[in-house]
Amino acid sequence: MRLDLTGDLVTLFRQVVDVESVSGNERQLADLVDAALRELPHLDVVRDGDTVIARTALGRDQRVVIAGHLDTVPVAGNLPSRLAGDIVHGRGTADMKGGVAVALACAAALRAPNRDVTWIFYDHEEVAAADNALTRIAREHPEWLDGDFAVLMEPTSAGVEGGCQGTLRFTVTTRGRAAHSARSWLGHNAIHDAAGPLSLLQAYEPREVEVEGLTYREGMNAVAITGGIATNVIPDTCVLTVNFRFAPDRDEADAREHCRKLFEGYDLEFVDVAPAARPGLDRPIAREFLAAVGGLPRPKFGWTDVARFGARGVPAVNFGPADPGRAHADDECCPVADLYTCRDALLRWLS
Repeated sequence: MRLDLTGDLVTLFRQVVDVESVSGNERQLADLVDAALRELPHLDVVRDGDTVIARTALGRDQRVVIAGHLDTVPVAGNLPSRLAGDIVHGRGTADMKGGVAVALACAAALRAPNRDVTWIFYDHEEVAAADNALTRIAREHPEWLDGDFAVLMEPTSAGVEGGCQGTLRFTVTTRGRAAHSARSWLGHNAIHDAAGPLSLLQAYEPREVEVEGLTYREGMNAVAITGGIATNVIPDTCVLTVNFRFAPDRDEADAREHCRKLFEGYDLEFVDVAPAARPGLDRPIAREFLAAVGGLPRPKFGWTDVARFGARGVPAVNFGPADPGRAHADDECCPVADLYTCRDALLRWLS
């Protein structure tokens, strides 16, 4: 099989979708992408594991990075793809093989772009951040991520979503004293004490804040609770897991402090954190991108790899085909029109 980057866009999209590439199994698709890009003489191609990076080297004043991940969540009886009317269905159609197909087609078509371009097709995005290929690239080859602006081809219904929320996960632990449930007065129930932090969450009013013209809404929610060792034992420990989604005007330290103040007096343990990213829409290059794409930008609710670029001082946006609400769903799908909208916008911007 060979990917034809200059042929029909929908055919290319379905080819990419039909190569199963659940996280950890990206090799076959990475091989196809690698081979197709190496046929293009205007690109310098390097390979790192199952990540393929292709760059122009025209000496332009600016460089942009356009990136998309090759992996998907597990298949749920939704491969191979199928075309129903003007919608393509199948695993990865929304998240985010439409963006991959658009980027591949543009990489082939833009032989002399007005800015130098780095095209990144990477593995292991749908798993832990430590396993994400961009973590490895940032550590071992940070220069490959350098640019004046970045576009992540995440699904946005072909609109621009600026920056992203940060995400912080922590546990709140309440402690009691174990006893036989028939003599509960001899113990102290830690699960009952979880009512305190749960009431704080129930009363919590999420902040809305404007950052560079976009309004982000924060959220603080319990996402898991564990406690108890047997049905006849008063539990001596209860652990509540909380997820805080914070706006890009906060850094990690501020997000942690906000959580400590809310749960003052409780035992908190921070499990993991991923920083937010400012949209950077006040930069001239971002304004030029918006002018080419059209429409009104929206905030990104959720975390994406734009944050990795933001941490390096590279403003980044999300822009790709398909409704993000369809991502990971069994009925994942992508309108054909979104593919053409995104492709044509990138070609306008970079031609």
